[in-house]
Amino acid sequence: MIVVALALSLDRRTEDRLLGDLIERGHTVLARLVNAREMEAALPVYAPEAIIVGAARSTLTAELIAACDHHGVRIVAVAHSDLERRHAASLGLYEVVDESASWSDIEKILLGGIEVPARIGDLGRGAGVLGAGPLPTGSVHAGAVIAVWGPAGAPGRTTVAITIAAEIAAAGHTVVLADVDTYSGSVAPTLGMLDEAPGFAAACRLAGADALTHSELERIAQRYNSPKGAFWVLTGIGRPSRWPELSGDRVTKTIQALRDWVDYVVIDTGFNLESDEEISSDLFAPRRNAATVSAIGQADHVVACGLADPVGMARFLRSWVELGEILSTDRVSVLMNKVRASAIGLDPRGQVSATLRRFGGIEGVVLVPHDQQGVDAAVLTGRTLRDAAPKSPARASIRQFVSDELLPAPVAAPARGRKHPERRPWSFGGRAAARR
Repeated sequence: MIVVALALSLDRRTEDRLLGDLIERGHTVLARLVNAREMEAALPVYAPEAIIVGAARSTLTAELIAACDHHGVRIVAVAHSDLERRHAASLGLYEVVDESASWSDIEKILLGGIEVPARIGDLGRGAGVLGAGPLPTGSVHAGAVIAVWGPAGAPGRTTVAITIAAEIAAAGHTVVLADVDTYSGSVAPTLGMLDEAPGFAAACRLAGADALTHSELERIAQRYNSPKGAFWVLTGIGRPSRWPELSGDRVTKTIQALRDWVDYVVIDTGFNLESDEEISSDLFAPRRNAATVSAIGQADHVVACGLADPVGMARFLRSWVELGEILSTDRVSVLMNKVRASAIGLDPRGQVSATLRRFGGIEGVVLVPHDQQGVDAAVLTGRTLRDAAPKSPARASIRQFVSDELLPAPVAAPARGRKHPERRPWSFGGRAAARR
């Protein structure tokens, strides 16, 4: 039995619904309050074990959270909009549920904490609980790194990287999305996040001083909250002039630290792969493109994103040669974005595939249909495609790609009578690799 206080402001409908479930399950409701100030005053008087509070600014404040921490009271916020979710995240509260959540969902959080999906190498050992102990360190099961790259011309690198991160997170894995673009980092504005203190630059500074720990990563990273598909975000530099902070050595160390923190690291890189700047008289000077080159070099899998129109494909094919000089293309997936007949003509999918096959020798291209309405809805609300436009054809295409190529294929149940079933090693490729 839990002793609960409610402070859902004027949302009497949600409050009445939860109140009925509380009473039916035998819990005790001590008070029904209106705002954060009343709740702060009631904590020492009523001494509840938990409070259910609305995520609006009038009911959820930093002072209330501090008071709950002081009195040892669990707090769960009920959000009615994405604005309220972002408000809760800005205060460091991640125990947030949607207004339609049942009491069972809230009860699970109160009794067991927030579930953190098990790491890939620890499947079957049980999920961890956020706040129930320190994050594991020195794990032999390093997380996977996925770099999203594309040539100049806005092929949609950021949108693709965000969608990949959201879909992997929705599949039950822990994910961090890092903005490593030294020319025009745009993950933060796309997701409606503050970027006055760039998270990835801060991580690089700490990595350069050998002080980048899991607790520091949790402090500098922001959290994109979603009922299904929440993930960490390390925002990019707000001003391009800050690119010297992202040196190649620092970026490499930071990515290695991120591997040990989460299951998947998704990196939004810059476009420029040129290394001519190394013909400088100062061999020790920082290189602006070193961040992108280092990120791609550290990646287990690279998603090369191009724009599916005549200009975009010409740019992609020229840059494809440069990409092949940096890494082996056998760990690269080609994704052509915004496929549409208005820019290509009849049978746009067939024409794009044939062009890349003929001039680049590229097979197995992932084709993402143009969906301006869905992308606009996501940018307008600062959300992922999964949350803003779940039926978007662009989102469906990327989701299928993530399932087939980036996530490990499910291991089939062993046949009866076999005492020592053969274990299938985890690798990129998923079901597509199994078909090959």
